[in-house]
Amino acid sequence: MQTTQKADDRWKFIHELDEEYLKGGVILSEWCVFIVRSADLAFASGAFLATILTAAAGIEAYLRSQQATSSASTLFQLIAGSELDQGHIEELHAIRRYRNRWVHVANPCDDASLINEPEKLESELEEMSARAVRVLRKTIYSDQWV
Repeated sequence: MQTTQKADDRWKFIHELDEEYLKGGVILSEWCVFIVRSADLAFASGAFLATILTAAAGIEAYLRSQQATSSASTLFQLIAGSELDQGHIEELHAIRRYRNRWVHVANPCDDASLINEPEKLESELEEMSARAVRVLRKTIYSDQWV
């Protein structure tokens, strides 16, 4: 029962973000919509690492569509080339850097923290996934029309 309650709380958090950031209308590519929905499902289900990775992909898809840029651009370049305010850019880079720690693991055999402190790591992932969902919403709702 507690798992259902936590999932309900996470869905409520997502809906509150929509209420906070969406004040008009936005046009999103179908790729972006699909990725955002996947990030939401991962977050609500408690798949926090999947949430972070998928939210970063959603941010990249959105920025790529806004900038109409080639697929050769990195997420770093897309963020740097955006017209977002400096605070928002810093948030995006924080998510990108955190994602990179998981995607580009320097030494996969250095797993002592995973073995010895899994609760600490899970708590960190949960916190960062909520942050990633927030930044994703802030990004996809950054260019609204009324």
